[in-house]
Amino acid sequence: MAQRPILITGAAGFIAWHVSASLLARGERVIGLDNLDPWYDPKFKRQNLHDLSTHNPGLFEFVHADIVDAAAVGACFAAHAPRAVVHLAAKAGVRPSIADPAGYAAANVVGTANILTASQRHGVERVVIASSSSVYGNSAEAPFREEMDVGGPISPYAATKRACELLAFTHHHLTKMPTACLRFFTVYGPRQRPDLAISRFLGRISRGETIEVFGDGTSSRDYTYASDIAAGVLAAMDRIDRFGYRVWNLGHSAPVALRDMIAAIARVVGRSANITHRPMQPGDVERTWADLTRSRAELGYEPRTEFEEGVRRQWEWMRTQHPE
Repeated sequence: MAQRPILITGAAGFIAWHVSASLLARGERVIGLDNLDPWYDPKFKRQNLHDLSTHNPGLFEFVHADIVDAAAVGACFAAHAPRAVVHLAAKAGVRPSIADPAGYAAANVVGTANILTASQRHGVERVVIASSSSVYGNSAEAPFREEMDVGGPISPYAATKRACELLAFTHHHLTKMPTACLRFFTVYGPRQRPDLAISRFLGRISRGETIEVFGDGTSSRDYTYASDIAAGVLAAMDRIDRFGYRVWNLGHSAPVALRDMIAAIARVVGRSANITHRPMQPGDVERTWADLTRSRAELGYEPRTEFEEGVRRQWEWMRTQHPE
């Protein structure tokens, strides 16, 4: 009998494409579940799915379903009997979550509960769940360690991600199913969502358009290249059975200030940035910075792509999609 597949939720999205491609490259069968939410143009999602299917005939299968629909989730699990689940589907973004906290709670918390319930009922061996660096809030202590208090989220998005971690802990406590939560730190690279800062800034600066910068440019993010994240996800999936329940940071551990990020983009596209400054936005944190001590020791995780090189690769990919 062929080995049971791995289910990837949010499979049409940016990070999930890289995780799926990495799994397919090592010969795994992948079931990709996604609802093709129109938060941004679904053409990007359809292209991701097309590329996964075309380049991996017989190994990738798409299921169009919403994780908030418990019946649809159960039907998917019953039909495909996955041995492992990598749960990446979510409503993303700090600022939009402030305008729609109920929508975020439904998609992120109820959706995750549905995935965990179906995993228990259908004999899944292990689950990996995407969390976020946003759970650390505006911590005065840095770099951020997994053992730190994360009881102070400052956006509904962050609160839902912390709630998902608590659900995952309870799931493991009750079922003993190996369950990992991965705190991603600002992921970028080819196929990044078009609404995210690096993608938007690459496009606007290259066209000579003005960009809006919130704050004075000193806020910083621990930008992490997508293939490094994917390697960490696979390592967590492969090793979580040794730990039971575990939280791991997946970042680069080299924060980049906003003004330095813009300068790097300007160098990559070969044009100066025209900037309009705006006040800091509610819910935004001043900095993120991953302590990788645990993930290095337990996962063998080691980010390899330096920031400007990653931006260059993202720009090269964008130009192949929208050549000048």
